[in-house]
Amino acid sequence: MNARTTPNDTERLAALRATALNLRRHMVTQARGKGQGYLGQGLGIADFLTVLYFDEFKPEDLDFSRADRQRFYLSTGHNSIALWAAFAELGILSRESLLTYGADGSPLEMSTMEGHVPGVEMTGGSLGHGLGIAAGAAMGYRLDGHRSAIHVEISDGELQEGSTWEGASTAAAFGLDNLVCWIDCNGIQADGPIVVPIEPVAGRFAAFGWETMEIDGNDLGQLLDAFEWSRARAGKPKAVVLRTRPGCGIRRVEQRDRAHFVRIDAEEWDDLARELEIENA
Repeated sequence: MNARTTPNDTERLAALRATALNLRRHMVTQARGKGQGYLGQGLGIADFLTVLYFDEFKPEDLDFSRADRQRFYLSTGHNSIALWAAFAELGILSRESLLTYGADGSPLEMSTMEGHVPGVEMTGGSLGHGLGIAAGAAMGYRLDGHRSAIHVEISDGELQEGSTWEGASTAAAFGLDNLVCWIDCNGIQADGPIVVPIEPVAGRFAAFGWETMEIDGNDLGQLLDAFEWSRARAGKPKAVVLRTRPGCGIRRVEQRDRAHFVRIDAEEWDDLARELEIENA
């Protein structure tokens, strides 16, 4: 059931929590099938994708043939494990297919590839191109007279790359107020912590001419408030800094020193699954 239709906020949040738990279950299934994967990042971004796909998006936004739908660009391709989980929960993918995550020949790649799965709007990765692509899409919507929002998720690691700031400058210069950038600030990159200073993230986007806010990206209530805030049109693009925790929902994953690519021993998977249920009971 789409949480948008729930009349009571308590019920709405409860429905979203249940959906976020299902997404995390699907991610464990995927990583378990491969024996490894980008589980930490996926668990961290699960709450954002839950609110995006199961509350903010209307049914017509999930009709990928519609030219005027709300669109979502996942720039951080390694977060695909969370996207596949959301798509399985929506019925876009079969749950059985999740076992093929990262397998040779499977469309469920460890980094998103445009054209392999419906609803994937761009080829993602560590290239930092997502914001520029989304800015172009937002400009195209303006020229076509579409008022729907263009959403893009980028990572804090991408803030170390020049193309991200070129996209930020362009979006502000053209006043693309139909563009919302969600910045997944989890503090990690390929081999450990972020190495180039990027703070203050919200302040830097504000200096480029964006409206900004900063929230706990694993708090569903704050995410709902952020989406409501993002709908206003005031002549500026919007940036929401999401402070997320890699591994959120499974403490032993969250506590790992290097959570960029999680390798888990075969005998650990049952314990991980149990911990997920206990911590989210």
